[in-house]
Amino acid sequence: METENIEPRLFTVEQTAQYLNLSPRTIYNAVAPNTLAPFPVQPVRIGRKVLFRKKDLDTYIDSL
Repeated sequence: METENIEPRLFTVEQTAQYLNLSPRTIYNAVAPNTLAPFPVQPVRIGRKVLFRKKDLDTYIDSL
């Protein structure tokens, strides 16, 4: 069974930043509590880890 061809459904902040061609710091600032400019895509939080669904990112990109 090959696992190399599996495409991730959840992206880390770093992967999300690369996918959207943004700085990871921009993403972190936008998902911080009480931010004035919240990120338009809701993250999934698993413990302290912040992840983003690829399909939500694609939907956001398509809406631009």
